[in-house]
Amino acid sequence: MSSEAHKLSFSPRECLSGKIGRINRLTANIFRKYIAPFGVTDSQLTLLFILSSGMELTQKELSDIAKLEKSSVNRNLKRLIESDYITRKYFPKLKITSTGKKLVTNILPEWEKAMAEITNLLGSEGVSAVNTIHSKLTKNIS
Repeated sequence: MSSEAHKLSFSPRECLSGKIGRINRLTANIFRKYIAPFGVTDSQLTLLFILSSGMELTQKELSDIAKLEKSSVNRNLKRLIESDYITRKYFPKLKITSTGKKLVTNILPEWEKAMAEITNLLGSEGVSAVNTIHSKLTKNIS
């Protein structure tokens, strides 16, 4: 195929990565609206949610579970440790602190409002589609 013909067949609107990226940004904006007053980001909240289950994890384990790049986890952990939400006292394991647990408890009602807003926008078919996509994309990922 000539490069001219190739250019004509390319449609950015059909790019799955672009669509998923836009979905991510749109949903992140909704969550941000609710959690911004707490001074944590979506990624930081993800790490806090994982550790709030009572698990003590290494940075690598946390990165693997959250599906975040090592540098992103490192940067977010630094901020969470500085804010006394997570401790490295049990190095190499990371653990949520009582301050972190209180933060999660305080954020949960706002997180639930964000979830309700997104669920309302998507409807049951949209939620089901997102669950299907997530399942298919994570099926073979360790």
